[in-house]
Amino acid sequence: MRVKQFKAESKKLLDLMINSIYTNKEIFLRELISNASDAIDKLHFKGLTDQSVGMASSDFRILVTLDKKERTLTISDNGIGMTKDELENNLGTIAKSGSLDFKTENKDESIDIIGQFGVGFYSAFMVASKVTVTSRAFGEEQAYKWESEGAAGYTVEECEKDDVGTDIVLKIKENTENENYDNFVEEYGICDIIKKYSDYVRYPIKTLRTKSRMKPRPENAPDDYKDEYESYTELETINSMIPLWKKNKKEVTDEEYNEFYKNTFYDYEAPAKVISTSSEGMVSYNALMFIPSHAPFDFYSKEYKKGLALYTSGVMIMEKCADLLPDYFSFVRGVVDSADLSLNISREILQQDHQLKAISKNLEKKIRNELSSMKDNDREKYVEFFKTFGRIIKFGIYSDYGMNKDKLQDLLVFYSAAQKKYITLDEYVTAMPEAQKFIYFAAGDSIERLEKLPSAEAVIDRGYDLLLCTEDVDEFCLQMLRSYKEKEFKNIGSGELGLETDKEKEELKSASDEAKDLFEEMKKALSGKVADIRLSSSLKEHPVSLSSEGPVSIEMEKVLKNMPGSEGVVSSKVLEINASHRIFETLKADFAAGNAEKVEKYAKLLYNQALLIEGLAIEDPVEYAKSVCELMI
Repeated sequence: MRVKQFKAESKKLLDLMINSIYTNKEIFLRELISNASDAIDKLHFKGLTDQSVGMASSDFRILVTLDKKERTLTISDNGIGMTKDELENNLGTIAKSGSLDFKTENKDESIDIIGQFGVGFYSAFMVASKVTVTSRAFGEEQAYKWESEGAAGYTVEECEKDDVGTDIVLKIKENTENENYDNFVEEYGICDIIKKYSDYVRYPIKTLRTKSRMKPRPENAPDDYKDEYESYTELETINSMIPLWKKNKKEVTDEEYNEFYKNTFYDYEAPAKVISTSSEGMVSYNALMFIPSHAPFDFYSKEYKKGLALYTSGVMIMEKCADLLPDYFSFVRGVVDSADLSLNISREILQQDHQLKAISKNLEKKIRNELSSMKDNDREKYVEFFKTFGRIIKFGIYSDYGMNKDKLQDLLVFYSAAQKKYITLDEYVTAMPEAQKFIYFAAGDSIERLEKLPSAEAVIDRGYDLLLCTEDVDEFCLQMLRSYKEKEFKNIGSGELGLETDKEKEELKSASDEAKDLFEEMKKALSGKVADIRLSSSLKEHPVSLSSEGPVSIEMEKVLKNMPGSEGVVSSKVLEINASHRIFETLKADFAAGNAEKVEKYAKLLYNQALLIEGLAIEDPVEYAKSVCELMI
């Protein structure tokens, strides 16, 4: 029999199809099943106007069978089949798509044909040393067999086939030193690939599954008789066919959504929120998304990959399409299905990103609205969500130079020192007394410690609320926001809190001027550890505290010290002395008496006390302990 050459010119092109276009060998089965689905679609479409088709939708199927001993994998469909000319044109010409021709000839864009490029079939050669296609076209009596071992060419000859449709038999390659092909002749391996890529193909994909059953017990079996088991095969449908995301929401129960989520994303808990949405227009799609109830173990690691599974016409194209989600919603899991996407020739990469951007923009807005609804209508549940994933939303505000802050600021919640619960920024501003100028916040490692800070007590005593921020990103986030509803954020560790009356400011200035020389002497004793020493009227019974001036706060310094490349980043510290405390009188008296040694010792003690209050390490604990003991003697 004469071997015919491929019309698409050369071995080089076929090598490109096999070795370069597809990055994952298991894709071949997705491509062949998609072709089988297209063939059934064509016959089904023909049956709408041709009574001679005589097949009901329930009769259509795709059959996948294995012969492990012979190392063959067969994909059979009862679709429209191919004539001899179609075998020549569609399989003998690389990049010739019969599916695309069918759609064009019928001038019907609603025909949901998967194949577009005519190259998916050749992915079979990634795993097969020989491919045999036996096909009988609808309305034809004669069947034909197309066979090829790759770039050397192909043969076409007449053959026998009882029914209409196509059988594709792959002779799976033997294992090599670098490649293992055994998975493609294993029942569990093939079923896993079908479930992964073709679970929602609209026609049943059936295969013979090996099962086990107990043999009947013999009559009068003894008491110690051990049950025996035998293996048998049974034709079983592998795919689900109808995607959950295409069903009417009213027809799907919470239990179905939860089971789908757990099984698909390997989670042991039900999701905190289910988001089902669809769109029709320039880009049509269905999406089913989930907000997990807890973070994956690797969520905040480099190994975590965001993205939604991307399907087109029920066939999975990408397991995780990162472009569908912004980084600040990377915790969302789910699927998006659209027949309108422009894919590259291998259906692994998207060609036109404007379609994806349109979908991504709509999904981002939908997620934001759903989170806002949860915040407004189920605060307890939202707070639990925010404790888990709020950090990534705060990063979203801080990153990209604050480009997304207006979108995300109303999703923020912080712990209120006054109300003892988590509140929104809007709720804080709404409850502010008329005289209050700023939104006050404190940043640190725990609510308990922040509530005891001297400056925190001063703010609360004025009748003002205080947001207690305990995550390392909080201060960076609020600094990027700068203000909310024209109210500026004010870190209570910044020193100037705007709490004093005009009279108090005058008195404080006068006392500060009198103590100018004393403070210079104390700064000298501290050897540049503080940028300034000031009096404060808001420390209540506390003798001393630390504040900062400039863009880097004390809490920011702590955070940045744990990051690589931030060596030398320090806050400009200010030692604040309580103007009403007896310690200030003692300092003035010792300075006036010329007792410089005592002033130096007190300055160091007070500075170390302030460090402890701020949760900072003392540079010389031994010297500090010794100085305290000397005062006690």
